[in-house]
This record gives sequence, C-alpha cells and structure tokens, in this order.
Amino acid sequence: MELSDANLQTLTEYLKKTLDPDPAIRRPAEKFLESVEGSQNYPLLLLTLLEKSQENVIKVCASVTFKNYIKRNWRIVGILVEDELNKICESDRIAIKANIVPLMLSSPEQIQKQLSDAISIIGREDFPQKWPDLLTEMVNRFQSGDFHVINGVLRTAHSLFKRYRHEFKSNELWAEIKLVLDAFALPLTNLFKATIELCSTHANDVSALKVLFSSLILIAKLFYSLNFQDLPEFFEDNMETWMTNFHTLLTLDNKLLQTDDEEEAGLLELLKSQICDNAALYAQKYDEEFQPYLPRFVTAIWNLLVTTGQEVKYDLLVSNAIQFLASVCERLHYKHLFEDQNTLTSICEKVIVPNMEFRAADEEAFEDNSEEYIRRDLEGSDIDTRRRAACDLVRGLCKFFEGPVTGIFSGYVNSMLQEYAKNPSVNWKHKDAAIYLVTSLASKAQTQKHGITQANELVNLTEFFVNHIQPELKSPSVNEFPVLKADGIKYIMIFRNQVPKEQLLISVPLLINHLQAESIVVHTYAAHALERLFTMRGTNNTTLITAAEMAPFVEVLLTNLFKALTLPGSSENEYIMKAIMRSFSLLQESIIPYIPSVITQLTQKLLAVSKNPSKPHFNHYMFESICLSIRITCKANPDAVGSFEEALFLVFTEILQNDVQEFIPYVFQVMSLLLEMHKNEIPSSYMALFPHLLQPVLWERTGNIPPLVRLLQAYLERGANTIASAAADKIPGLLGVFQKLIASKANDHQGFYLLNSIIEHMPPGSVDQYRKQIFILLFQRLQNSKTTKFIKSFLVFINLYCIKYGALALQEIFDSIQPKMFGMVLEKIIIPEIQKVSGQIEKKICAVGITKILTECPPMMDTEYTKLWTPLLQALIGLFELPEDDTIPDEEHFIDIEDTPGYQTAFSQLAFAGKKEHDPVGQMVNNPRIHLAQSLHKLSTACPGRVPSMLSTSLNAEALQYLQGYLQAASVTLL
Repeated sequence: MELSDANLQTLTEYLKKTLDPDPAIRRPAEKFLESVEGSQNYPLLLLTLLEKSQENVIKVCASVTFKNYIKRNWRIVGILVEDELNKICESDRIAIKANIVPLMLSSPEQIQKQLSDAISIIGREDFPQKWPDLLTEMVNRFQSGDFHVINGVLRTAHSLFKRYRHEFKSNELWAEIKLVLDAFALPLTNLFKATIELCSTHANDVSALKVLFSSLILIAKLFYSLNFQDLPEFFEDNMETWMTNFHTLLTLDNKLLQTDDEEEAGLLELLKSQICDNAALYAQKYDEEFQPYLPRFVTAIWNLLVTTGQEVKYDLLVSNAIQFLASVCERLHYKHLFEDQNTLTSICEKVIVPNMEFRAADEEAFEDNSEEYIRRDLEGSDIDTRRRAACDLVRGLCKFFEGPVTGIFSGYVNSMLQEYAKNPSVNWKHKDAAIYLVTSLASKAQTQKHGITQANELVNLTEFFVNHIQPELKSPSVNEFPVLKADGIKYIMIFRNQVPKEQLLISVPLLINHLQAESIVVHTYAAHALERLFTMRGTNNTTLITAAEMAPFVEVLLTNLFKALTLPGSSENEYIMKAIMRSFSLLQESIIPYIPSVITQLTQKLLAVSKNPSKPHFNHYMFESICLSIRITCKANPDAVGSFEEALFLVFTEILQNDVQEFIPYVFQVMSLLLEMHKNEIPSSYMALFPHLLQPVLWERTGNIPPLVRLLQAYLERGANTIASAAADKIPGLLGVFQKLIASKANDHQGFYLLNSIIEHMPPGSVDQYRKQIFILLFQRLQNSKTTKFIKSFLVFINLYCIKYGALALQEIFDSIQPKMFGMVLEKIIIPEIQKVSGQIEKKICAVGITKILTECPPMMDTEYTKLWTPLLQALIGLFELPEDDTIPDEEHFIDIEDTPGYQTAFSQLAFAGKKEHDPVGQMVNNPRIHLAQSLHKLSTACPGRVPSMLSTSLNAEALQYLQGYLQAASVTLL
C-alpha cells in the first residue's frame, strides 16, 4: 500500500465503518482491515491518519487500531519452517520506531495513552538491544519543561517498566534494569525534586497543580517498579530524599486539590495511595534499610486512616493504607508497635470495624452494578475494597495476637447480632457486618477449589450456621433482605468443608429455591453455591452429594436453573450456566426424561447468543452442557443421536454461514462428538459439509485447527470408504491440509494426527498415488527443521505405516525415494531417537512396528542393513525398559502454541466432548513384549541358527537378560 491520499481516504472510510453498530457494515470493514494489515506501509498510513486527520473520532480510532495491530504483529514468532512469521517489514519497523515517540509526545492525551501502550509493546520485544536510543530520547525530553511532554514520557516509562513487578529474576532482566537505572534513576530523582519545588511555587494555581500532581503519581509508580526486584544502590543512597518527600506528600492537604466528586478518586488520593504502596514495599522487602523511616510512616498512615471519610473516592487510599499496616503488623521485628491492648482495641474499633460496614455505595453496587459486585466479592478481585483490606489486617494481626483480637471481635459479633434482633428491618446491616467478621476471622486459609481449609474458633461454625444463617434462607420470601440472603449463601460456599454433610443436604432445596430470587446477586450466588457443592468430593473420590440424594429435586433444580436465565440481567449469566453443566454431570441418566425440553432451551439460547457472543465463559459452559446432554442420552440410547442432529444442525449451519469465529471451534467439537456416536456409515448431511471443511480460510485461524483435525479424523474413522468412493476428488484437499499443518512447528503434531487417520482408515488403493509424495514432504521438513516434537510424531507415523502396509513396503518406499534411505532412517532417526516417544499407545505402535521391521523384512536379514538388526533390537528393548528421554534442546523451549499471532479466537477444549483414546493396534497385540518374543521365535523357525548368533555377538548383556524374560513369559525359545 502506497502512502497516498487515495489510500488514506480508503482507510478513513473503513475505520468509520468499523464503528458502525450494524454488524452487516461493521464486519466486512473489520475483514478488510484484517486482509490488508500484512501490506507494507499499512502501519505508517495509520500513523499518518492519527497525525493529520481533521476528525477526532478517526484519530482515536486510528490510534486504537494501530495499538492493536502492534500488539498482534510486532512479535516475530518463528513458527513456520520456511520463514519466520514476520507480518511487519523491516522498513516499516524502522520508520515506526523513528517516529512514534515524538508523535506520542505531541498528541492529545487520549491518543498519547494508546501510542504509549504501543511503545511499551514494541519496547518489550526490542528494548534495549534493538532500540538502544529509546531511553536517551525519553530522558532528554525531561529538559523540555513542558509537562504535557514530560507526562507522556513518564506514562510511557511506566508502561515499559511496570513488567519488572512480575518478571522472574534472570540475568537478562537484571542487566536491563541496571541499564535503565544508570540512565533513568538520577534524572527521575531530579525531576521528582523539581516537581515538588514547583508544587510550592504554584501552590495556589489549581490547573498547574493538577498537571504537577499527575507527574508525581507517575513518578511514584516508577519508583515502585524500579525498586520492586531489589533495592538499587542509587535509591538506597538517595532514600532520605525520596522518603522525606513521600512523607511530606502523605501529610499534605491542599484544599485546591480536594474534589467534590464522591465517587472518583482525586489526584491527592491517588498519589497518597501509591505512596502507601511504596512504603509497604520497603517495609516488607527492605525492612532493615527502611527501619529509621518506619515509625513516622506508621504514624502518618494511622492519622490518615482515622481522619479519612467513608466516601467511595477514598477506597483505594484507605485499602492501600490498611494493607500497609497489615504488611507491617505481621513482621516479627515490628511486633512491639502493636503489643499494647489499647493499640489493638483502637485498631479494631477505629480501622477494622468501620471499614467492614456495608455502605450506601455497596448497596447501590449490589442492586445496580451486580456484575461488578459479584466479580469483586466472589472472585476475590476486590483487592482495592476496604472490606478486603480490613480482612487482611485481621489476618495479619492474628499472626501474633490471635487471642486478644478474637476476644475483641467476639464481643462485636454478639452485640451486632443483638442489635439486628431488636429491629431486623432497620438494623439488617449489623447482621451483615457480623457475618462478614465471622467469615474474615474464621478463614485463615482459603482456596477457590475447596473453600476454607483452616478455621479460627471465633464461633462454632455449625451452630452459627443453624442459628443465624439457615433462618435467613428458610424465610418464606426469597426477596426479603437480599444482602443477608447473599451473605448466607456465601457462608455455605465458604464453610462447605466445615459444615456437616446433613446440613449441606438441608441447604440444597433452600439454594434451589433462591434461584428464583429477583436480585441478580442472590440467584447468582445460589447457582454458584450449588455448583460448588456438586463438585465436593466424599470418600472413594466420588462426589459428596450423590445423584440418588438429589433425585427428589431434579425437576425443580432444572426448572429453576433454566428459569433463572430468563430473569432480568441474567440472560447470559455464566454462574447459572456452569451450575447447569455441573448438575448434568452429577445427575447423569436422571436428566434423560427432561432432555427434549432442555436441549430446546439450550439451542434457543445458542441461537440468541450467536448473534453477538460477548461472554466467553457462559458460551463455554453452554457448549459443555450440550455435549453432556448428547453423551448421557446416547449412552443410554445410541439411536438418539439423530434427534440431537435435527435440533442442533440448523443453528450450527447459521453459525458457520455467518462465520461466528468465537463459536466455530465449539461447533466442530460437538459435530465430532455426534459423528463419533454413529456406528455405521456417515449420514449424507455430514458428507455435504465435507468439502467445506477443507477450505483454506478455515485453517488460517489457529483456534480452528485442533477441532477441525478431530472432525476430519471422525470422518475418516466413520466414512473412509464413502470418501474414497464418493469424494475421491477431495483426497488431494485433505492432503493439502496435512501439508500446511506439517510446515508449522506449532501444528505439525495435528498434521500427523490427520495423516495417521488417513493411513489407518483409507482403503490402500485410494492413497497409493500420493504415498511417495507424503514421505518426500516429511523428509523436506526433517531437513529444514528437526524438532523433538516432530521426530516423536514422525516415529509413530512410520511405525503405524509399517503395521498397516508391512515392513517390506516401508523399506521399499524409503529406498525408492533415495537408495539406502531405509538404512539412514534406521541409523539416524529410529535407533537414536526412539527413547523420546511418550504415551502408552504411541509406544505400543512403535514397538509393534519395530518388531515387524526386525522379523518381517527380509532385507534386514541378508543385505547391508543386517548390521543394524541388533542395534534396532537393543533400541526396542530400551523403549520397553529404560525411562523415557524427555530432554528438549534449549532452542526449542520457546515454541508455544499460544505464540501464534493474529486476531484469532484461541481454541478452548470442551471437557465433555473429549475424544476416547484410540489404539490402532487394538486387540491385534495385547502385550508388545510377548509379541516381540513370539515374532522372534517365528523368524528363528524360518532361518534356524541365525537369530541366536546375531544376539550372542552384539546384544549387550542387560538387554539379553530382558529378552530372555520375554521369551520365558511367552513360553517360546529361539532355534
């Protein structure tokens, strides 16, 4: 694409269309951009647009498109053998790096943020080696005095360096951080001091203060990133400068920076909360060096907590301040600061209890923003909430002061419950706080999978459950006091391992009843609690709650779960869908009577969400539920597969025709499951689809590859004869797919899955003409790029070929490609590499194949190949007896399926569509060791004396001993 006005105009029009709410206009535009993004100059056109376009919306759209383009394509992934997969040509890369920093710094803030992100993505790959002047260019801009530019640099530096907070230690990382510190630490410190001076100079100029405080926040964040891995010498030497100024800022209260907004944190709050984080980092990791400064920070942060209001805008500040105290109180040599009973009482009264209260803002979130509320409360992403921080402080204090703290809180819990009992409708928040205190104190150790694993004895958990939780859930109205209902259900979830099974069984019908609650939080929690209870394990690794115990509730459970999906706000509720999936899995054949109605509701839901898939987890559990319905029903009645196809195929066709990318991999998996259920020939409805599955465009998307290969394997298993007779012209297409897959390091194993199915199932005559070409392709790939994964797959394939067509055919095809090729393959690949094969079935295939080469291939006995006979036998005995060789050369470790670039939907494996392991050798050979003994016996009968003499001359003693054992077990001898 040339950098021309015409192209800029075209690009502008397509970018506009990508913003159109109508999918008929939007999707083709997205497809067009996807199709041109590999062209030279495409990224430069985007940058030109965002610089020169007159329309702000186009500028922003171009900046977002550019950032996403960089995210998808900047990284060079060596996946293809012929060529590293490099979507951006070198001249574009050079031009981008030359122009992006100045462009970012001169852009308005909204665009600056996008370009800053793009720089950090490029930096992650290219900095410092391929972009050595980036730091110098950034540091030089500090001198400009223009804080719009300085903040752009700081923002970029923050997005570039924040990865230091979660990278593993390595020499490369330390070298990079040292380089950054050498160039950046002093200018950053000078900028910090200068900015603080400017704050006093402009103390009365509100607009100047806003810009300066934005800079201070970014500087404080950079301080955190640069100090995270270890305490740098520079910062240790300059600790006085940083800590004194941080302390001053922490106690600063500038009226001009206070905001009227009760929701949104202001600059002052954001800065102070970052400083609390920085102080906590030093207190935890560098306590010795930080000790002189610690007491004044504890005092300042304590005062901050006692004087800060309950408004939402202070939440981050308060939670970070409490987290600071939490990190200090559990360190042994700060213990003395908290020992006094009055201090503990004061902390409990003034910090913990007030921050555990259910505020008006929480109530609002509970009712109006339930999705966010659930995410924070259930999934633990409430790191920044006051309640979570207060909980952590309770746990921290319990480390050294469990007795006194438990004593203080027991009194609180009792008085709160008494308050509630006096007037429930007014004082319900007291009970909420009491339940929250019990859960936070009692839960010492918690996991997502098992709930609480260690508990503190604040209260007797079962008594508390019977006296205070059950009554809430048994009340006639499921809609009264929804917050307490949610608390009660959450209590069951958290303490499911402490509460006896009989109490859990009493809870099941109560939870099923609460699926009807109007409150989104309540019916979501009910679904989630049921799902968690159904996964609990009892003795013998069976589920704790059995299908028989659930029998009385099956109908009402299924009815209420599907009804819950019709409640406002829950039409795509992932917790409900997960509970449906788990119920099917637990109840098994008990659900069969309800399947006709269930599958209708699932297909209607599938059709509705396929119009605009937006909830990946919901969609995944929906497909899992469909698979379970099919499996359970067809296990009892295999002929039912036809009625599922009738119900599902119309929706599937629509999904494939509309190219709903997110759903296509799932559709292929469900189709594979259905096709594998057929016992006889392939139905014609599948054959009509077969040619479409070979279209190259489907194979371009990585997420489609595993399910498509499996679907083609199902076609080959069930209908190889039909394909050979009615669709022989499609065999080249099938082999074309194999050829594409085999060229990719990431997907070559999928190519072998397909090839093995072709060899195993297709009638020999239908693939005769292609066989030699297949081997030539494999050898070309071996020459170009020999990876461990490829070798393992290659070994399984040649041995499967040998089993299917015979050892002589294998030798002949190798030697027809190049004389003596068979010997080279034995010597260079099979003998040295066979130990790397993993997997029971794979090893069995190799063992049977090698046995055939040893005993059914005449050239092995009387040509120059004979010298390889004993080494091959030794290698086979090694495969049986030695541990697997799982070493992988260093340069191969990076090959990762996830590295494949692009817009693609990742592949998500459906657990309940799982494919049964298939053993192509099957009953033909049960025990490969005995099979080897019997085959050697047969060979020695045909040529007496030869085998024992070959063994005695060159097989090592240990291998010979193992072989004697096989011969004895098979009750045969060698002649």
